[in-house]
Amino acid sequence: MDIPYVVEEREDTGLINSKLGIWIFLASEVMLFGGLFSAYIFLRMAALPGDFERWASELSVPMATVNTVVLISSSVSMVMAWASLKMKDFSKYKMYLGITIFCSFVFLTIKYFEYSGKFAHDIYPSSNTFMAIYFTLTGLHVLHIIGGVVVMLYFYLPISHKMWDKQPEQFTNRIEVFGLYWHFVDLVWIFLFPVLYLL
Repeated sequence: MDIPYVVEEREDTGLINSKLGIWIFLASEVMLFGGLFSAYIFLRMAALPGDFERWASELSVPMATVNTVVLISSSVSMVMAWASLKMKDFSKYKMYLGITIFCSFVFLTIKYFEYSGKFAHDIYPSSNTFMAIYFTLTGLHVLHIIGGVVVMLYFYLPISHKMWDKQPEQFTNRIEVFGLYWHFVDLVWIFLFPVLYLL
């Protein structure tokens, strides 16, 4: 028995089930990160003058800038992957999704060197309130990136071609829904970058 509204939009919401589901999930993610951003603001307001700024100077702005460009590029390639499916070009989809996966690994690699650099200088979450919130926010973001990479690798494997051949419209919808998640993850970083590294 087929599940309704997998391809056709619901009349009450104007969305397919999966897109409605991802928007509800992203709303919960907004509350999660919103709570952490609020905690950061209150902790910074309560900190001694210059304390947060001094510890923020330990962060690498150039590395974070490169990571910002990398993630924005991955969002563009994710859109192109979905657009390629809409144009029935599966080979271009694989190419653009491969670029997105590559950008993800670049981001994670840079983050690894950034974290290891902090640990090498004996800077840990327990070092200071700023570092505690920094590692919490960026660590949670990294977990979201890793989760996204796992899903992308699944959609990149040969099984994806079988899904495309069998149900192309449903497969295209899956990529669009995942793309919404990926854009949200990128958007979170666009907020994290200035808040933690520049302000």
